[in-house]
Amino acid sequence: MLRIATANINGIRAAHRRGFDDWMATRGCDVITLQEVRCPVEALPDGAFGDFHAAYDAGTIPGRNGVAVLTRTPPAAVRTWAAPDLAQPLPRALRPHALEGRYIEVDLADHPITVASLYLPKGGLPVHLQDPKRMREAPDGGAKYERKMAFLAGFARHLTTARRAAASAGREFLLTGDLNVAHDRQDVANWRRSNQVEGFLPEERAWLDSQLTPRTLVDVVRRLHPDVDGPYSWWSWLGRAYEKDAGWRIDYHLATPALARSARSAVVDRDHRGTRLSDHAPVVVDYDVS
Repeated sequence: MLRIATANINGIRAAHRRGFDDWMATRGCDVITLQEVRCPVEALPDGAFGDFHAAYDAGTIPGRNGVAVLTRTPPAAVRTWAAPDLAQPLPRALRPHALEGRYIEVDLADHPITVASLYLPKGGLPVHLQDPKRMREAPDGGAKYERKMAFLAGFARHLTTARRAAASAGREFLLTGDLNVAHDRQDVANWRRSNQVEGFLPEERAWLDSQLTPRTLVDVVRRLHPDVDGPYSWWSWLGRAYEKDAGWRIDYHLATPALARSARSAVVDRDHRGTRLSDHAPVVVDYDVS
């Protein structure tokens, strides 16, 4: 059994203070993908990644982003947008993000699988939905929305290229991470009030829907839990969202069909020994690839 987890830890130093190092040491994962590590390499705390081999792209924006893939065995290959494969150049829309620490992928050495970790921009509202009286941030004329939509368009092309490259090498492909998009009504606790909120806009949901087909990528957690609300993986720190389980499911395992069929269990670790590790929770899937 191959246990793979994905977790947006919202700062590795803060996560360690909450017990993330103990979670890594005791959860029995073979692969862990991380988003929002938020730490330059030289400032990583001692034992930041435990006993794992770490492929880490910190990015160049201080205190922001940062993605990693942790493996028990050194990976056979590592690819980041900061060092792109010249045979498969980044789509133009992704080039402004190349140094932001948003994507990394590795070829596992002990299984024919390519595993990627993605931190997708949160985005914002289109200009016609921006009402200063209802926004925590000042209106931006739709700039963050346009930036996210351009990223989604470019990433769709990149995702197809990465998936096909894995297939050509005889590998399954697994995209994990924080996509900052909830797919359908089961993925947002208060979906009726979220139809005009970034992350659940119709066009964002349509984009994710277009990436998921029986022949390309499968939402592993939803395949194993087809008829439940959630399981949610993010809750606001504000109010009592966590206590009420009023969350969003925005952290995913998207796998090629054969790998998705091998998944036997999928759970969300809401806390570790009674403590939340982040505003997100790890999503842990067991794959029977023996």
